Amino acid sequence: MPSITETAIRHALRRVEKSRKQETLTDGEGRGTGRLILTLRPMSKRVMAEWMAQQWRDGRRTKSKIGSYPAMPLSEAREVFKRDFAEVIQKGSSIKIAGDARPGTVADLFEAYVKNLREAGKSSWPEAESALEKIANVLGRNRLARDISPDDVLGVIRPIYERGKRAMADHVRSYIRSAYSWGIKSEHDYRSTSPRRFKLFNNPAAGIPTEPKVVGTRWLDEEEFVQLYRWLEFPDAPVHPPYTRAVRILMLTGQRVEEIAALHVDQWDAKERIIDWSKTKNGKPHAIPVPAVAAELIESIIPNKHGWFFPSAMDPSKPVSANTLYSFMWRQRDRGVIPMVTNRDLRRTWKTLAGKAGVSKEMRDRLQNHTLQDVSSKSYDRWNYMPEKRDGMAKWDKFVTELLSNKRILVAA
Repeated sequence: MPSITETAIRHALRRVEKSRKQETLTDGEGRGTGRLILTLRPMSKRVMAEWMAQQWRDGRRTKSKIGSYPAMPLSEAREVFKRDFAEVIQKGSSIKIAGDARPGTVADLFEAYVKNLREAGKSSWPEAESALEKIANVLGRNRLARDISPDDVLGVIRPIYERGKRAMADHVRSYIRSAYSWGIKSEHDYRSTSPRRFKLFNNPAAGIPTEPKVVGTRWLDEEEFVQLYRWLEFPDAPVHPPYTRAVRILMLTGQRVEEIAALHVDQWDAKERIIDWSKTKNGKPHAIPVPAVAAELIESIIPNKHGWFFPSAMDPSKPVSANTLYSFMWRQRDRGVIPMVTNRDLRRTWKTLAGKAGVSKEMRDRLQNHTLQDVSSKSYDRWNYMPEKRDGMAKWDKFVTELLSNKRILVAA
């Protein structure tokens, strides 16, 4: 059977334009195996030409679009047909399940992984995207993902570690390991929309040991708590006001840094004085009544035109990032004007001092949205515990108000 040529295509385009009748050009072998075809259809102002893979299977003819001419030239259409459809046809499988058969590159893998995080609503996807973009440049963006070896990963991590950035090195290892772990699973995940097959045989970061985790124990006692809070109210140097306010809300509510940093006007119920997150780090919705002292602070803030309570100093269209708040606190620590503390320590401080205020361990867990692991909590209990949360926050509000007023602290029995 004659093959399609560029000359034949040009002649066919003129014929269809003149006759206003659809025409099909065929390429390659014929009936029984399938072939590449070009369908030409007259439109109101032009002739539409589309490349199709055509297959005869179980006595029926099936077509699958490959691309449009001239955006996809003849040579490329043949290459795609041979690469993505020929083997499927030879095996007797339907071309409807055929896809881009090229093995994915490092960039393909990382981009698909970040897309998966974004579509799953993971708040970490911007940080993962930024980190993996840099990692791809070092590993080689256009290298096949399956060709990356443990030595390649070590080549990325070791220089970071040798600069004394141990936590960063471990984060890089974690990002690579997570991306490859997802890539291996996505190969057989019918829910995956990744346009690439990565054909991964192993995870090059799986065998690299993690940095030993140091479990934090630091928390602020009452005197340190007041010292930090007072500095945040009246800093001794020019600082971006939303940053000091965000840290104060962290101290007063005990919530996760990321969730307070990204506080939006849509999440604040001024009438009920409740912060309501539709989705949080553990994937579950979370709502807390805030203590009166925190509610007054929130109500004193005018959200910017984008709705953020704590906008970024660099880009007001975005909220301040958790990393920026960490850096802000580190700079003050280095100056010696606040106690040695991290933002995560503030969450631990709230947990500890709220216990001293008489709030039960169970209610502190619920207020901080810690996942309860018992079967009843995980599978059956759907009560929101808002009345109990209000009682707990009332105890904490009384405690912290007296603390900040320098009154004698009355600890509940």
